[in-house]
Parts: sequence; C-alpha cells; structure tokens
Amino acid sequence: MHIPARRRRQLAALAFSLAAAAVVAPLAPAAAAQCGHSGEGFESWLEDFKQEAAGAGISRRAIEASLSGVSYDRSVISHDRGQGVFRQSFEQFAGRMINSYRLSKGRSLLQRNANLFHQIEQRYGVPGAVIVAIWGLETDFGAGSGNFSTIRSLATLAYDCRRSAKFREELLDALRIVERGDMSPSQMRGAWAGEIGQTQFMPSSYLKFAVDFNGDGTRDLIHDTADALASTANFLHGYGWQRGAGWDEGQSNFGALLQWNKARVYSKTIALFADKLTGAQ
Repeated sequence: MHIPARRRRQLAALAFSLAAAAVVAPLAPAAAAQCGHSGEGFESWLEDFKQEAAGAGISRRAIEASLSGVSYDRSVISHDRGQGVFRQSFEQFAGRMINSYRLSKGRSLLQRNANLFHQIEQRYGVPGAVIVAIWGLETDFGAGSGNFSTIRSLATLAYDCRRSAKFREELLDALRIVERGDMSPSQMRGAWAGEIGQTQFMPSSYLKFAVDFNGDGTRDLIHDTADALASTANFLHGYGWQRGAGWDEGQSNFGALLQWNKARVYSKTIALFADKLTGAQ
C-alpha cells in the first residue's frame, strides 16, 4: 500500500516520540513506591527517601547515620491501627488518666521543683500546674517515655499509606535533629509514633520549641527535666498562651492545649488535671 510522503513523516515523528517516552519514563518515580500497605517494597522506598532527604539539604553523613539498616516495624503499624482510647467519653478518659497516684506525685513535684516552675512561668507565662499535668499524662513524669527507635517508627509510618505525608515531614525533621547535633540516631528512642522525651515532642516540635533551659549546651528533652519542662512551656507560649488567663474549655488558653493534642478529650483532661493540682477542682 502506498503511503504519502507527508503521512510517512508524521508516522516517523510519532514513533520517535513514543521511543523517547519509553526511555524517560523509568526515570520518574513509580507511583507504587510512594507508600505501601505492608513491608513489601519498604527497602526500595527507603532508598528513594534518602534521595529526597538529600534534595531537602540534609547531609549524606546524617542520612546514612540515621537510615542505614533501618527496617519496617510491623508493631508500629499495629499500634497505629489500634488507637481506641480517644473514642472514650471525657468522663471515662479523664477518670482513668487522672488517678490518685498522678495527683499525689504531681503535687509533690510542684512543691519540690517550685523554683524551676517559677523561672519557667516568668519566662513563658505558663503555670507549673499545666506543665506538670502534661508531664504526668504523657509519661508518668518521665518514667515511661518509650523505647521504640524513633527513626524506625517514623520511617515505617512515612512509608505506610495512611498518613504518609505527615510522617515523611517528621522523618525529615528527625534527620535534621541528628544533623544539628541534639541527639544521635541511637539516642532517639521514644513512643511508637515518633514522640521523644519526657513530654513527648514530635521531631517538628522539637526543632521549633526545644530549649536549653539550664545552659549546659544541649537541648535534651529525654534526660534533662529542666529542658523538657521549659520546652513544653515554650511550645504552649509559641501557640499563643496568654499569661494569667484561664485554660479550661471556652477560656483563652484552651486553644494552646488543643495544639498540644488535637483530641478534645485529651486537652480537656490536661485542663482538669491542672485544675485539680491548683485546688480549683
């Protein structure tokens, strides 16, 4: 069959375009590699993430120190899927969380560290009772901050499709904490979702609000109680805490508590715990 010269040129151009696309396509990241629903594909994803971290300006040294040998943690996914606690009513949740031990211990710590809490309130405007309430609810006053590898937990959740975007950013921030020298990867251990320290800071909040309150040259929210508590006050101050104002639901500072934990039942429990520590309830 005779094909006109013009048509032959069009077909040749189309064939060239298709061939060029076939060469370029493998260079683009595959959509399936963006997240996963099981551990399959995690290692490939992690290699891609290392390139993303390098593109975000994180040094190869910090990337390799943090991510070499990191594996998928199925127990983290089990914890993530099993969060039923915030479906309790406020009465159920607060009744369980504000127990006699925490009230007694909290009052004792307020008295024993009165000077520290006075200094923190002078600087950030946040009363000691609010900080102690958060401290007690999060880790039983530093006794149970968790022993999960922060990097492994965050990498697992960053790969998992449920909240991938959120945890990719948190993983990048964890690498930035390593890069600026606050902690080594092996020192970064905490709760299953990547929270670090005595009051459970996510890496993004650690970068923004962690302070060296005692002036020893480190921002250590795991071992240094003064740093951990002052950083907690700095977080609330950063989200608009108003000195001297109330913190119960409907009052000026309740919004700052919601920034600490967006579950209203939890924020109301912090407020009630602080009220009980001050004798308001």
